[in-house]
Amino acid sequence: MRISLDALLVLDSISRNGSFAAAGEELHRVPSAITYTIQKLEQDLEVQLFDRSGHRARLTDAGEALLRDGRHLLRAATDLENRVKHVATGWETELRIAVDDLVPTERLFPLLKDFYRDASGTRIRLAMEVLGGCWDALLSGRADLVIGAPGDAPPAGLLAVEPMGSFEFVFVVSPDHPLAGLSDPLSAQDILLHRAVSAADTSRSLAPRSSGLLDGQDTLTVPTMRAKVSAQIAGLGAGYLPLLWAAPHIAAGRLVKKEVEGSKSKTNVYLAWHPRQAGKALKWFLDRLRDKAVQQYVLGESGTYPPTAG
Repeated sequence: MRISLDALLVLDSISRNGSFAAAGEELHRVPSAITYTIQKLEQDLEVQLFDRSGHRARLTDAGEALLRDGRHLLRAATDLENRVKHVATGWETELRIAVDDLVPTERLFPLLKDFYRDASGTRIRLAMEVLGGCWDALLSGRADLVIGAPGDAPPAGLLAVEPMGSFEFVFVVSPDHPLAGLSDPLSAQDILLHRAVSAADTSRSLAPRSSGLLDGQDTLTVPTMRAKVSAQIAGLGAGYLPLLWAAPHIAAGRLVKKEVEGSKSKTNVYLAWHPRQAGKALKWFLDRLRDKAVQQYVLGESGTYPPTAG
């Protein structure tokens, strides 16, 4: 390879500092070493990187192009060095977090901001899953940590599982839906006569789950909770929604809350992970998510994200 990272480092320093001499001072090298590095790079590439016709060397178009793309390589190399160092001290290169679709993504942003402030160097990959999808992602190796997984964990024995809290659900319809005009509480027979809206389980290996559906009921299946909310506002069907998602639309009159005979109003959700694979990044998230105030914020029970100590 004719272009070395060291040569790019020298080229970058010259450009930022304005001269070969200033670059030498920054890099703690004698000026002749800086000059030699650039001359050798020009010879190896068979291009002129600096215009030396004036009193001050200026980058040619080729030099500008090399510097622009070379800085990407320098940043990538620095990032790689940092990640390798962190791996050696127990920080994962990447942490894959599966989040149940019940949890609005923006509720995780303050948590991520805290994590990035600690500058661990670990890359975070978020994936949204529905119903049994979080459990499936963990068991199949697509995720290292799951947040807000609903229902009971599959019988695996290899997972660490902790209660995180619960979501309160309400049965809602659009104001012009036929069920909106019926007296409370609605019976199962009342609901069975009308289409339900359901978010599709994202499990790939586990048996798909459903929630709040009646046997034989016509169903519109959508990909996400956000789509389910929109479909019910549009009057395409009825169904249960987390109160966190439904409350603003109920207050605005876009949805009507209905009582249902024998309805179950809460669903428990969990944190889960593979304990043998717990590196420092995973432990960081577990420590923070075990904080009751953080749990309440993530699950929408509180509108204020708690400050961290320090």
